[in-house]
Amino acid sequence: MVSDLDRRRFVKAASAAGLIGLAGCSGGPSSDGSDGSDGSDGSDGDDGGSGPAANIGMVYATGGLGDGSFNDQAQQGAIQAEEELNISFQEAQPDEVSQFSNFQQQFAESSDPDYDLVSCIGFLQADSLSETAESYPDQDFMIVDSVVEADNVASYTFQEHEGSYLGGLMASLLTTRDFSAGAGSTAGDSTNVGFVGGVESDLIQKFQAGFEAGVAAGSDDVDVSVNYTGSFNDPAAGREAATAMYNSGADIVYHASGNTGTGVFQAAQEQGKFAIGVDRDQSVTRPDYADVILGSMVKRVDTAVFNAIDATVDDEFPGGSVVALGLENDGVALVYGDQLGSEIPDDVRDEVATAREDIIAGDLSVPSEV
Repeated sequence: MVSDLDRRRFVKAASAAGLIGLAGCSGGPSSDGSDGSDGSDGSDGDDGGSGPAANIGMVYATGGLGDGSFNDQAQQGAIQAEEELNISFQEAQPDEVSQFSNFQQQFAESSDPDYDLVSCIGFLQADSLSETAESYPDQDFMIVDSVVEADNVASYTFQEHEGSYLGGLMASLLTTRDFSAGAGSTAGDSTNVGFVGGVESDLIQKFQAGFEAGVAAGSDDVDVSVNYTGSFNDPAAGREAATAMYNSGADIVYHASGNTGTGVFQAAQEQGKFAIGVDRDQSVTRPDYADVILGSMVKRVDTAVFNAIDATVDDEFPGGSVVALGLENDGVALVYGDQLGSEIPDDVRDEVATAREDIIAGDLSVPSEV
């Protein structure tokens, strides 16, 4: 498996001055010759191979790799493409929104290698990409979680509200009964659950809207407490927000907040309550908290990244298009926790499964706005 991450020098944010004006630069953000990227990721070494099928640049969302969630899921798509399609990819990890443009431009201006596709992960990159795409019309880009209207940009969006509805329904059905599993428990007289978001935005409100609708479908008597921390990389803020919710009577908290959600899991363990993860199966990516993670609203960012790279390799890049991924095509899903899933009562799982089928059939419409 070609996933030895030490082969790449992950680029943390350099100063803006060091990244601007790089026309004709060599190697892109993560290649300066020190990481062997002049051939180690492809087959273009001294054996006379033909080189990688494509060179891909990855610009991650703030929060970086190791979040066990959104960015890591995106990286899995690139790793899959590396293994199956013989591509090479380099990575950039901005610390701040202001650095997106610099990394996007550096990949676009690179001549050694010449990047066939630059993948921009996260809706916060949209404003920068709108300008970058216009400035580099011959460079192909893809973006996850937003729409950039340009002929050289493929936009991939998700029906997060659909998967979040299922998470809300599960939470509502469990919080209204006495239930214990792993390190957590619910009390049947509970009247609220929680939602912790990262940066408040139309996108994250889709998670909130779907979750609230699912909770309401499970019981009219359960309210949803909401807190936006303002960051996708602040576990301390996530812990504080979730702790306040648990202390107010909530026994299940769903987060859509990247690495901030690690703090939600910490709070759940400390309070003997439950949490719901996001983007990846966080009972697997955050195994230390598997005993309190009921499930995760998985968002297949890896599928979007892989499909865009695959289309690039096949010379069929869908520039100017918008691809929406939902329950019907497994773009989103509620997956039960690796440790706790088998403990969730069958009648709850059955009701969630029925709701999933109804959404796919069009018999159940889930709101996407709060």
